[in-house]
Amino acid sequence: MSFAVLRYPERCDGCNRCVEACAEFHSDSKQHAHSRIKVAQDSETQEFALALCRQCGDPRCVTNCPAKALKKDKETGIIQWNGDRCVECMLCTLACPYGGITYNEMTDQVMKCDFCEGDPACVKSCPRDALELKTGAAIYNRWGDLEDLFVPGISACLGCNSELLIRHTLRRIGPNTVVAIPPGCVAGVGAVGVNGLTAMKVAAFHPLLTNTASMLAGAKRYYNRIGRDVTMLAFAGDGGAADVGFQSLSGAAERGEQMIFICVDNEGYMNTGVQRSSTTPFGAWTSTTPVGTALRGKTRDAKPLAILMVMHHCEYVATASLAYMEDYYTKLDKAIELSKKGMAYLHVFSPCPTGWRYPPSNLIEVSRKAVETNMAPLWEYTDKDGSIRFTKSVDSPLPVNTYLSLVGKYRHLSEEQVNHIQETTDRQIEEKIF
Repeated sequence: MSFAVLRYPERCDGCNRCVEACAEFHSDSKQHAHSRIKVAQDSETQEFALALCRQCGDPRCVTNCPAKALKKDKETGIIQWNGDRCVECMLCTLACPYGGITYNEMTDQVMKCDFCEGDPACVKSCPRDALELKTGAAIYNRWGDLEDLFVPGISACLGCNSELLIRHTLRRIGPNTVVAIPPGCVAGVGAVGVNGLTAMKVAAFHPLLTNTASMLAGAKRYYNRIGRDVTMLAFAGDGGAADVGFQSLSGAAERGEQMIFICVDNEGYMNTGVQRSSTTPFGAWTSTTPVGTALRGKTRDAKPLAILMVMHHCEYVATASLAYMEDYYTKLDKAIELSKKGMAYLHVFSPCPTGWRYPPSNLIEVSRKAVETNMAPLWEYTDKDGSIRFTKSVDSPLPVNTYLSLVGKYRHLSEEQVNHIQETTDRQIEEKIF
């Protein structure tokens, strides 16, 4: 499936603008009877729910239609309705568990979402961003047939965000790549060798924690000299980028070395015992910022590494979260192209279930809530334009505690500490200092 409308029920206030927009698009009338989306309120929870076609992978409406009037398009994933075939038996409306296909008494026909020619009117009309168009499956349609350059059976922790990042990144960049991975989680799970074997199908080496960028720069200059166009790619943790690795990273950025440098920011030294790093946020528990009577987690705010890279005038700088894969692939495409001119730097928010103390099954939810609360805003910068552009709206954020409450390393926070984090987050968004 290529299209889907994602809904955020906690943002919906029942204004029905989506209903009116849908009706107007399909009938030039705002009468709710013509709308293919319906809003209903739960009498017990008072939450608003949406009846909307989910464009199911195995749609019951299609299998239950005796006239073959419904068909799922293989390219777009949209379930299409053919009025010439329809016999108005209504079996499809009974089969749909989501109320996504309904009967319109005014037209005497069934109706369902057709995505408004790929630009849903309901999504555009919502003033609270409770609806969002997702086209993530298009990524699979485009890149799914490419070889996975990271083998199965590696020793990553359950729910590891880094494994997801490496697989998608290498699949997109391709085999004509040299990868540098300093000590850390990524190297530890087998990327550069376990018992004499490596988990990567591309050339990879293991620099020191301090010289990743400088070693990649030297390799790239060699390939340039012999006339080979090879992509230089670094996967470095926050220790190998923001802390002891910052000197070589800063130097390579200032010189405009041609590479893609990805900081896998899990906000601490997870591989060696969950110690704090300079990107560990304020208040977070780590083994070196414990929680007790004298100390309540880290006492300093995180180093804004991505902003520091902007100040180095890199060709491209962006932040990313794998809860927003379309956004990541778009930024990765730009990084690949602009790394031919100089440094492209990607700062990837990478929650660690083990070190952050949350269930592995919550990885994507934690990643999403960090973005929705502006704790991990998504933005990009190109040196040609000289300005930061948000790639996801920051105008209607959820309270930071919506994210903090999901993560065990923040479980101890006092009201004063939460207020500090909220005020700092708001100020950083306003001043674009993250």
